[in-house]
Amino acid sequence: MHDEVLPVDADGGAHPGLPWAGCSVLAADPATLRAIRAKAASSAGCFVSDMPAAAQRTRVYADYLAAMKETAADDVEYYAVSVVGPRNRVDKIVGRLPLMP
Repeated sequence: MHDEVLPVDADGGAHPGLPWAGCSVLAADPATLRAIRAKAASSAGCFVSDMPAAAQRTRVYADYLAAMKETAADDVEYYAVSVVGPRNRVDKIVGRLPLMP
């Protein structure tokens, strides 16, 4: 992750990469990932990072930044979302999602 430059979508939303900390991996469909990201982003005390599909389709970081800049926030396709914060708040956001098999 390049700390000096964060990917930003066409609507100005930042998309920091996934943190390198231990975590539980839960399974969710794309619509649920989008809803979780939105809830977590609006929850005080939560850090949200994500893995947009554009990050997997590009091999050069500058191309990834450009792809994100051209994509509206509502059109970003997520492969993963990471939520870090107080356990009770995170649990409320992710609900009863199952562990990824």
